[in-house]
Amino acid sequence: MTGREDPYPRYARLRQISPIVRAEDGALVVTGYDDCQTVVRDARFGHLPPDLLAAVGFPDWRDHPALLQLFTSMLALNPPDHTRLRRLVSSAFTARRVAALRPAIERMVADLLDAMAADAGRPVDFVAEFAFPLPVAVIGELLGVPAADRAQFQTLVRDWTQVLEVITPEVLARADPAAATIREYLGGLLDERRKDPADDLLSALTQAQAADDRLTDEEVLSSAALLFAAGFETTTNLLSNGLVALLANPGQRDVLAEHPEAAVEELLRYDSPVQIASRLVMADVDVAGVTIEEGERIVAYLGAGNRDPQRFADPDELRLDRPDNAPLSFGGGIHYCLGAPLARLEGQIALPALLARFPDLSLAGAPQRRDSLSLKGFTAMPITLTATPADLG
Repeated sequence: MTGREDPYPRYARLRQISPIVRAEDGALVVTGYDDCQTVVRDARFGHLPPDLLAAVGFPDWRDHPALLQLFTSMLALNPPDHTRLRRLVSSAFTARRVAALRPAIERMVADLLDAMAADAGRPVDFVAEFAFPLPVAVIGELLGVPAADRAQFQTLVRDWTQVLEVITPEVLARADPAAATIREYLGGLLDERRKDPADDLLSALTQAQAADDRLTDEEVLSSAALLFAAGFETTTNLLSNGLVALLANPGQRDVLAEHPEAAVEELLRYDSPVQIASRLVMADVDVAGVTIEEGERIVAYLGAGNRDPQRFADPDELRLDRPDNAPLSFGGGIHYCLGAPLARLEGQIALPALLARFPDLSLAGAPQRRDSLSLKGFTAMPITLTATPADLG
């Protein structure tokens, strides 16, 4: 296996070398749980200001749709702009609003399982038929993206978010057209909602802009694009990574059914959908016993922190009833993932329902890993389903 398919042995070797190391590109890397938690929570670590992209060869970053769409979103901003934009969208992810989605998610899961049952006995792509359409349907409903338009975004978002890994002319050749298509589509929807508001998040964004003239069209558009992309990308990875882990550990299925909340936390820890978080040191700070100066770049290997033996007993074992579990998978601090409660709820509903409906589900071939260091998941996963008596009528 390559490091991208199974990075955990490499993480372990890094921890053995030192709790903090310098990578070939000059960035500092931490792999311990406590150090990773410090990096994502402490306000002395911020995001790279987009104007510094000029230093790596992109002074025209605003002319690249992929970079403009990313670096004007709250994912890449620091306070006070980050605070203002996060406040704009946080009302969509309150605990009450997320909990109210449970009946709708249960219906969506049941519908997808019914559709998959029609193909029982033949290989089915779990990503294409379940792990992608479920979260994209949920976030699409929240935002107000019509159901018929959602499928196109899997490839578009994947191409756009390659700029999270590395920014090169080759990457931008794919990312820019994808981002431009996303921008054009969402821009049109936002214009429609300005004229005819509905009960969805896109309408709420336009209404917030009307009430606050500090919100630019670019910020509203970038926020909409980020919410849609982040709303399904992480959950798709959670579902696919989680299924592979469960199939490799069939003895854990009873725990999944009995304790889905704890089980999803462990699945997030065991194979995190997000592996890496990069930050810029905004003020001198001590990490892993080393004083790091302002201006340094530091990378927290969240996937490594989730397997730190000083924090988790037998960290390479999947234990769905693991006590005192607190994975780093959704980051922390002011940049903690807004959609984390929604992703958790989808996992808690979907995975038990999937294995209850198809208890003999098995892989029908080797899953195809996404080629990414930051985002860990699959692009395809062939599975075989066995119909239940109810499916056969």
